[in-house]
Amino acid sequence: MTKDISVGAGAGLVAALLFGVLLKATTLAILLYLLAPLPILIVGLGWSHRAALAAVVAGALALALFISPPLGLAFAAYLAVPAWWLAYLALLGRPGAEDAIEWYPTGHLLAWVAGTAALAFVAIAVIASPDYDTFRSQLSAMSRRVVQVQVQRGRIPAPAQTENKADSAGTPAPQPGDEAPDSDSKSNDLAGEVADALATVAPGLAGQGLTVLFTFYLWAAARIVQISGRLLRPWPDLPSTIMPRTALLVFAAALALAMLPGYAGVLGIALIGAFSAAFALQGLAAFHDRSRGRPGRFALLAGLYVLLFLTQGVAMLALILFGIADTALDRRRPRARSGA
Repeated sequence: MTKDISVGAGAGLVAALLFGVLLKATTLAILLYLLAPLPILIVGLGWSHRAALAAVVAGALALALFISPPLGLAFAAYLAVPAWWLAYLALLGRPGAEDAIEWYPTGHLLAWVAGTAALAFVAIAVIASPDYDTFRSQLSAMSRRVVQVQVQRGRIPAPAQTENKADSAGTPAPQPGDEAPDSDSKSNDLAGEVADALATVAPGLAGQGLTVLFTFYLWAAARIVQISGRLLRPWPDLPSTIMPRTALLVFAAALALAMLPGYAGVLGIALIGAFSAAFALQGLAAFHDRSRGRPGRFALLAGLYVLLFLTQGVAMLALILFGIADTALDRRRPRARSGA
């Protein structure tokens, strides 16, 4: 146990260093920051969840002492604790038939990835802005900047520009103090509405992104540990992943929660986005699963990924609906399968 804790503490310091370089605000710093959860997941999957917990404590304390306490708290809430929790769940097991271990199902793990991603976003939001009104104003300001960029790129109509001279029909140009043309107000209203809508759905987009990232982190860490020969559980059959039907209840509860004001509504929207991403990943897994043994499987899968890339995520809606239907109908049954 002492060795696990020392290894975990070292991994936590590495994770804290990767997280702390984000303050440099360079491209390389951002890339290194994105790797921060991996050391914690690796020691959690390769040694024990106690090693991952030691990594959480060591990394958070190092950032709190040498940089600032809020940064240490942000590291723990946003990345370190979620990484420890997912590693802990991945290694859960119980005795089954013939003394075989029944490992925690990947479908349940995927549901927890989504829930953890939503909670992590809300946690970092509360830490950054305990007052909801401040958080909302900051989110609105960021959304307006994004919309301004889209206006500059021509994706949103820009306000019409008036000239201080008569037009071709001899009509005098508008003078200072005159009312702005109707096209100006319409364009400004459109940009404002887009900014407000973006600020509202931003927690959902963040939940989606974190769900995909946490899923990738967990997969990458497990692969690294497997290659080293330290992975305690056998590699799961990922295409057979299917979330429990309780995920649908959580999704429905999130829709109701999103109607509430304050951070409760933010949590609801984040859960909607996170579970949408999880259902999309399950839909992708189901497509892999159902295509096994079919002729032209490679072409089918390649076509799906090309379609996802070309439509810039529009086809993701079909995958989300496919994943929801897959969970609701539960027509796939666990059975012995070869890895894919």
